[in-house]
Amino acid sequence: MAHVISDECIMCGACEPECPVDAISQGDNKYEIDPDTCIDCGACAEVCPVEAISEEG
Repeated sequence: MAHVISDECIMCGACEPECPVDAISQGDNKYEIDPDTCIDCGACAEVCPVEAISEEG
């Protein structure tokens, strides 16, 4: 189960460098997580200042 980024994302970019498998990229209105690449480690969620990242489902 991959993590997902909600519309609460403020595009700060804190999550992208934390991802050990480079699953996070900048989208049009928010950052996005590639579910096929995500290893569900949660490193991105720990650094998100607005708690926009959560487990999918």
